[in-house]
Formats: sequence, structure tokens, C-alpha cells
Amino acid sequence: MYTVDEAIIVEGVYDKIKLSRFIDAVILTTGGFTVYRSGDMIKTLQRLAETTGIVILTDSDSAGFRIRSFIKQSVRGGRVLHAYVPDIHGKEKRKREAGKEGLLGVEGMSEDVILDALRKAGATVNGSAQARKPEKAITKADMMRLGLSGGAGSAELRAWLCGELGLPMKLSANMLLDMLNRLLTLDELTELCSRGI
Repeated sequence: MYTVDEAIIVEGVYDKIKLSRFIDAVILTTGGFTVYRSGDMIKTLQRLAETTGIVILTDSDSAGFRIRSFIKQSVRGGRVLHAYVPDIHGKEKRKREAGKEGLLGVEGMSEDVILDALRKAGATVNGSAQARKPEKAITKADMMRLGLSGGAGSAELRAWLCGELGLPMKLSANMLLDMLNRLLTLDELTELCSRGI
């Protein structure tokens, strides 16, 4: 059993059941889009962000990103981390058909993938947080210089990079920049981009 100090926010009850099998943490569900109408849930998330911190772990589909964005905009201050599961095509065992976008949700991910996502986000797993703070942060200008934004082929290079790093393809430029600064130094990013598509 792994312990996570921060509260983990997932979309549904099956996600919570999955995580509860191998993670000892406060795990809350948003009830999908129900979180939009729940002022009490937002107050709880705000309180947790200010005390233990929260990790948002939603599916990598469009709905998951909308829920993540809503929580990010609603919870101001405190410690809010973003854990991303990669785009893996398939369907969960309990479902007859894959979702609209054909991607596995959190409940369909392996324990290793989930733990990797939590660690990459900077969550405190078993008393240790792996998030790095590079001496010199990667900037939007660096992303442009490396061809990751603002030019021909930048979307394809970002998609390739996300695949290499095990991140979902739907990351906005700002979300990607945040994750790059958690995972890589500028030199490591430059080297990786030079090997790109």
C-alpha cells in the first residue's frame, strides 16, 4: 500500500475504488460534471488545497480536461497539483463499449501508470515528493525556439513529446509548460526535441 499525503480528486466512484486498492489517501470524487453545481465540494477542495494540498487526477478525455479546468479556476490558492494519465486507447473491463474518444480512464490504468502520474505531478508518495525545480525555468520563448509552439509542425512535435513523456495529447501549452518544468531541465528538453519527429 502506498501513502499519498495530498488529497486525490478523481471523477467517479470506479476511479476511487481503483485507487483505494493500492493507495492510502483521502480520495474524493467529483461525480463527473456534478462538481459544477456543488458549492460545498468546491469549499472542501479549497480547504484541502490550503491544508494537505490536492492532486487532480482526471481522465485524459475532453470531459476530464473540462472538469480539471473547472476545479483549477474554482480553487484559488493552496497547493493544487495536476496528475495526467497518458492517452491509452481501449475500454475498461466493466464497460461494453469504449468511451466516445476511445481512451482508457483512470480506472483502466495500471497501478504503475497512476503512481508515475502522481509522482510526476509532485505528489508526496510514501513520504517523498519527486518534483524538481530547475535552476532556470523553461519559458514560452524556449518552447517557441524549440518548435513546440507558434510554428509549422509545432502541434505534431508537442504530440510526439507528450507521447515520449507519457502525457495526454490534449495538454494546453500552459499545462505542458508546467509539466516540462516539473520533469525536465532546459538542456534535457532541448536534447529530447532534437530527437523529435
